[in-house]
Amino acid sequence: MFTQVVVMEPRYGRVVHSSGVVLASYNIKGGVGKTSAAVNLAYLAAREGAPTLLWDLDPQGGSTYLLRVKPKVKGGGRRLVQGKTNAAARIKGTDYDGLDLLPADFSYRHMDLHLEGAKRPEQQLDRMLEPLETDYEYVFLDCPPSISLASENVFKAADALIIPLLPATLSARTLDRIEEVAGGTRRLAFFSMADTRKRMHRDVMAQFTAERPDEMLQTVIPLAADVERMGQARAPLDEFAPRSPAAGAFRELWNEVRERLGIADPVRTGSHGPGEFGAEESSQP
Repeated sequence: MFTQVVVMEPRYGRVVHSSGVVLASYNIKGGVGKTSAAVNLAYLAAREGAPTLLWDLDPQGGSTYLLRVKPKVKGGGRRLVQGKTNAAARIKGTDYDGLDLLPADFSYRHMDLHLEGAKRPEQQLDRMLEPLETDYEYVFLDCPPSISLASENVFKAADALIIPLLPATLSARTLDRIEEVAGGTRRLAFFSMADTRKRMHRDVMAQFTAERPDEMLQTVIPLAADVERMGQARAPLDEFAPRSPAAGAFRELWNEVRERLGIADPVRTGSHGPGEFGAEESSQP
């Protein structure tokens, strides 16, 4: 099946691919909310009716666990990333219509070694994804926290990096490092795990947004127990806490990502579209 992403003239530039948009949830630091962003955004894209693939590149397998799939790739990660195994044959369905998963495998911890065995190793993921992009409107990559040959592959393959940041002053250093290694890959950063009751969080977010308007998204994901409950529920937020502030924030984040990339607002097919819910009392830290 070939699906064409409808691209409008955006204020911030055009996406690279017309048949499939590749978005990587990435940061060189761990524990910042990459997996929760990847799972929730991929779920929202699929719920709009867009065929969506999430590839869990992290050997820890967080996305794979949350989507209730066994973290195992038949034949192992080495054969997969070297192109000796058909990636399409290793894709698994999930409990959610339109959302497929290429699972994590613990052998991904050696991904750099696996990639070195391929021709033009820095472009191997891009070559693997190219045939899949005609079957999926969106491909999300849940990336491990690293600066490595694997991350160089991500930069080559992705149309944009979706970068969760903690509202701390060291986040500026993190963005600078990512800019150094990611080259011209589009960077869309947002604040994650933010507690707006704290003045330091508010000040950092205001400063970053003013100084980096092209990189920083306006949506803020709050520090909320509901996000942590994803591990217990093993489901995206909208499946078990759709009225929570965090779920609403992820819907706003997905809308903003699409706007920045110049992707037209689709006709929503899901039962809980953005704006249908007001914020409800939700468990907060």
